[in-house]
Amino acid sequence: PKTDIVFLKVHKSASSTVMNILFRFGETHNLTFAFPQGGGFQLYYPYHFLARFVQGFSPLSPRRFNILCHHMRFLQPEVQKVVPSSAVYFSILRNPVQLMESSFVYYKGASAFSRVRSLEEFLRQPYRYYNPASGDRHYARNLMTFDFGFNPDGEVSPERVQLMLRAIEASFDFLLISEYFDESMVLLKEMLCWDLDSVVSFPLNTRDSSTKSPLPDSVVEKLKAWNRLDWEIYTHFNRTFWARIERDIGRERMRREVKALRERQAELARTCLQGTGSVAPKDIQDSSLRPLQHGGARILGYNLKQGLDEELERTCRRLVTPELQYSSLLYKKQFPPPPT
Repeated sequence: PKTDIVFLKVHKSASSTVMNILFRFGETHNLTFAFPQGGGFQLYYPYHFLARFVQGFSPLSPRRFNILCHHMRFLQPEVQKVVPSSAVYFSILRNPVQLMESSFVYYKGASAFSRVRSLEEFLRQPYRYYNPASGDRHYARNLMTFDFGFNPDGEVSPERVQLMLRAIEASFDFLLISEYFDESMVLLKEMLCWDLDSVVSFPLNTRDSSTKSPLPDSVVEKLKAWNRLDWEIYTHFNRTFWARIERDIGRERMRREVKALRERQAELARTCLQGTGSVAPKDIQDSSLRPLQHGGARILGYNLKQGLDEELERTCRRLVTPELQYSSLLYKKQFPPPPT
């Protein structure tokens, strides 16, 4: 199994669920993580990543970390200073239409969104609200483009788009697609030579459907045009995703693997969870399993069954531990506080 990994955690793209998978794998195999300085949760996002943002990094020592997966704005020459040269690079993408709808609810406080009631209103005259010079502009335009390190306000000429796609292909071994999450997990397992249980997960950091609303077609077209660079990235890598599955796994085997993955997930849900799945934040009984609530979204979580044996309790708890709590736990393990 591959143990040296760079995961570019793209915002609002099921990346918290992927991060949980990496946290569990790293913990099980005693791997080291490239944590943000001081145990924070982002690598000085939205600045471009620098090696010195990582706790324990020193230009003088050749120390490398196994897994880099916290939010960052990608800059490969700096990333290469903190992970082994053999590291596998991957990321996950989401349809920019849904991504922006999610971003609008989640980052309602961002300067571009704070004065509008709806996405429709924003898209009618985006430049009335959107300021390319503001420090949080990226939440409102081409968020994936930005996370990959490019200019979200860049021109959309075919030449420029091609350069950007080639640059991503040169840096990343593969890209997953969040709309095909189970297929993506099978591909991940294949590319990293992991077993099925390593890629099983419960959806984390998902929001209550009461805050989701379908968008009219006219708005969808405006969204695509406004996020044109993201749209180009998404359509290109959605195509190569399926081409890779055809080549490396085949549709028939993919169907079998997805079925096995879903069955295992259902089995774990029956074993671990009270009720049938995620619950509203107010209904989460164990406060240590309550995810951070953000913006106008209601982020769901889970309740574990009582009376599980120790080993099973641990497995189940890891599956539902929200990102911030899990990150803190692993940070303390890797950098134990000095005894008092």
